[in-house]
Amino acid sequence: MLKNRISLTPIFGVNHVGDEGGWRHWQCENNDPQFLLSRKDGGQGWAAGWYRLVIELRGNPEQILSPCLYPDYGEGASESTLIPLWYRKDEQRIDCIIVLLKPAQSLRFDPTVQISEFSLGRVKMSRLTRPGAYGGMIRALCSEVESPRRFGFLDLVGDIWQDLRQGGLKHMVAELKRRYLGAFPDADLDYSNWIRMFDCSDGKALAVRLGRLKERPLISVVVSTYNTPARWLRRALDSVLAQVYPNWELCISDDASTDTEVARILNEYASKDGRIRLVFREENGHISESSNAALTLAQGEFIALLDHDDELHAEALLCVVEEINKNHGLKLIYSDEDKISEKGVRFDPYFKSDWNYELLLGQNCISHLGVYEADLLRELGGFRKGLEGSQDWDLALRFSEKVRPEQIAHIPRVLYHWRAIPGSTALGVEEKSYAAQAGKKAVQEHLQRVGKKADVSLLTGGYLRTRYVLSEDVPRVSLILPTRDRADLLKVSVSSILERTKYPNFELLIMDNQSKLQETFDYFESLRSDSRVRIVSHDAEFNYSAINNHGIAEADGDVIGLINNDIEVISADWLEEMVGYAIQPDVGAVGAMLYYPNDTIQHAGVVKGLGGIAGHIYSGEPRGSFGYFGKARLVQAISVVTGACLLVRRSVLEQVQYLDENLAVAFNDVDLCLRIQQAGFRNVWTPHAELYHHESATRGSDNTPEKMNRFLREIEFMRKRYGDSLEKDAFYNPNLSLDRAFSLVFPPRV
Repeated sequence: MLKNRISLTPIFGVNHVGDEGGWRHWQCENNDPQFLLSRKDGGQGWAAGWYRLVIELRGNPEQILSPCLYPDYGEGASESTLIPLWYRKDEQRIDCIIVLLKPAQSLRFDPTVQISEFSLGRVKMSRLTRPGAYGGMIRALCSEVESPRRFGFLDLVGDIWQDLRQGGLKHMVAELKRRYLGAFPDADLDYSNWIRMFDCSDGKALAVRLGRLKERPLISVVVSTYNTPARWLRRALDSVLAQVYPNWELCISDDASTDTEVARILNEYASKDGRIRLVFREENGHISESSNAALTLAQGEFIALLDHDDELHAEALLCVVEEINKNHGLKLIYSDEDKISEKGVRFDPYFKSDWNYELLLGQNCISHLGVYEADLLRELGGFRKGLEGSQDWDLALRFSEKVRPEQIAHIPRVLYHWRAIPGSTALGVEEKSYAAQAGKKAVQEHLQRVGKKADVSLLTGGYLRTRYVLSEDVPRVSLILPTRDRADLLKVSVSSILERTKYPNFELLIMDNQSKLQETFDYFESLRSDSRVRIVSHDAEFNYSAINNHGIAEADGDVIGLINNDIEVISADWLEEMVGYAIQPDVGAVGAMLYYPNDTIQHAGVVKGLGGIAGHIYSGEPRGSFGYFGKARLVQAISVVTGACLLVRRSVLEQVQYLDENLAVAFNDVDLCLRIQQAGFRNVWTPHAELYHHESATRGSDNTPEKMNRFLREIEFMRKRYGDSLEKDAFYNPNLSLDRAFSLVFPPRV
């Protein structure tokens, strides 16, 4: 029995409807019920550290979705502090290990995101030592989570040791925490409900959609088989036969299977349906040669790729053809995907970005389902031998060299189910290590073909990093740094820039916005002997946009850097990294990875509509986190990057007419990035330029009535300028929530 040391006080969205046997019964008024955790010993606040939290919670398991805890670290509860909780439905309780990153003034508990009825029993929150917390997470991963997320003990210990060797203790802890959070069954429960509610159309709706199609192209589904287990081969073939859209053909090349059952099954299916065409190779040549053999059978206008043990969603080809009807001239179409276990349970959905060139250089973000125009595929010579394991990644890269971005379409629906069984890369790229090397080769050769000098290196998890090689005659960069007093903070920022930055050709313009302290002027005087530094007076009330526009006018660089006075350089090559992307002709603004001083993420990109106008992603996660499908470690195109550390070519700023001085404090960087995007440029974020951000330490509080009114005016300005487009971010999938980053949204915004 649990010792009842903590009480739960309702604060929003719930009504108390009765008590029974130590349980309190509650009814939701909305989908955001909230409770406050109060200590019964009369103590206030919660110390930083590791805890085990247990909350007895009864209810319909399908309605207890995404329970979470919101610590208030002194700035109010927000999505950036959210801690997901593990609801063990069989035991009817939350039981998980959590960490408070710093002392918390209060803890808010949200039991679900669904309107429902539930009962709460006893609550216990026990302090843990760090070893105790690590041991608890390891024990849970090895014995308490359900397959397919359960780890073998020796495999997990090996992974932990590898993490420790590669990145030290902080990295090891971050990875252990990531694995632990990723194993929460709630994520699959959430997704199972989401599938049930939103994934399939009824028969009448499908008939209507089919009837609306003006163009009905033949789609050739290409499959290469080799000793495929009969169970999975039948599932793959059946998924094609189950397609709602009827105008398809299935072109199968068997790559000299030694298991005679494969040929027997293929002939069986071909005898039943004339749309199935077969070729049996006499010699094994691996996936590229075998897929090319299947292509020789294909007569369709488009080629859809299916692995021999995976499955298509029943509406997959219908959705593809609808997209073809909607957007004429498409050359490449891809969809979202998930994984499917041996028991047929779908999990781990990857809701992808729209076309994202920089991300494609770091991971195969096209992958499944990929559909390619047949004529161009043949023109390119099909699949290349020597790229096995990443042959489709290589194909997507070669397509990108021949087509315009508007000829690439992303369908924000899960249309492909990737079989997660031993030996499949669905369980991790380490299952097929040759695939990672092939991916590296594909990206390096792509960059060579398009004339870009760059080095490609392999990262943990099979991901890639591209470093652009700068010429000896590097462009001059003007870093513009607004400040007002706080010489102590400014010294840290300026000295880190001057002493740690390797980039050889930059100037630093310190924009003095009405400093008053002699200490500040003394520090300014000490900098005058450094030819890289200029002090420029901006004698007007604080207006971030106006100060930076003044600095741009004074600067002589071809590349402009907006830098806050509370930024501290970590990586010496931060400026080379950012300049490498900023000088690419199609790129606009470039942002960096910013950390709080406690080594948690402050900025890793900004999503339109998240939490309102725009919100940061991964905020509060530990340094080294992979993020959503590895994206916190990968360079990528993104809608918005923070102005706290932003590089952009002067020519781009001139084209969009600089920062808008109507936005004096908030959203000026958001607005700038959106206007750059509207002008046809891609904004890019890189995790490889690392800096600390002490977060607006000299500007003062925004809590005065005057400043709050100004903030509300700036919100209204943004809503008038951008309207509903603020809720549509090409790089953030509409199946993901704008209230809680990268969680499922009920219902989708599709």
